[in-house]
Amino acid sequence: MQTTFTISTRGPGLYEFTSEIANWVAAQPVDTGLLTLLVRHTSASLLIQENADPEVRDDLTAFFHRLVPPTTDPSMSYLQHTYEGPDDMPAHIKAALLPVSLGIPVSAGRMALGTWQGIYLFEHRTRPHQRDVVAHLG
Repeated sequence: MQTTFTISTRGPGLYEFTSEIANWVAAQPVDTGLLTLLVRHTSASLLIQENADPEVRDDLTAFFHRLVPPTTDPSMSYLQHTYEGPDDMPAHIKAALLPVSLGIPVSAGRMALGTWQGIYLFEHRTRPHQRDVVAHLG
C-alpha cells in the first residue's frame, strides 16, 4: 500500500500531520508491518517529536535557524549556492542534518508511536511550499 500526502507550509517550522497518516494506516488491511515515510524534497525534513507542547516546535525552529542562519549572515559567507535565495542553501544543510525518511512499526493496525510523539514535516524554506511525503506500508 502506498500513497502521497501533500503538506502545505507557510514558512519555516514544524507541521504535524500525524492524524492524516494514522487515518490512512487504519484504513489499510495491515495488522502488523512497517510504515515508511519519505519527503520528496531536498530542503525539508521529517521528524518524530513531542506534540504536547508547541514550545518544542518553536524551540527546534529557533535552534536550527541559529545553527544554520541564512546566507545573509556574515558567518555563512563561505557558501556558494546562493542564487535561489538566502534561505536555500541553509535549508539544504538542515535537510542533510535531519532525517528525510522515517520507519514506524505498525502493530494492531496502528502506528506504534509513544504517547507524546507526533509526525512532523520540518519546513526549512522561508516562502510557502507544497511538500509531498510518500507513505509505504508493508
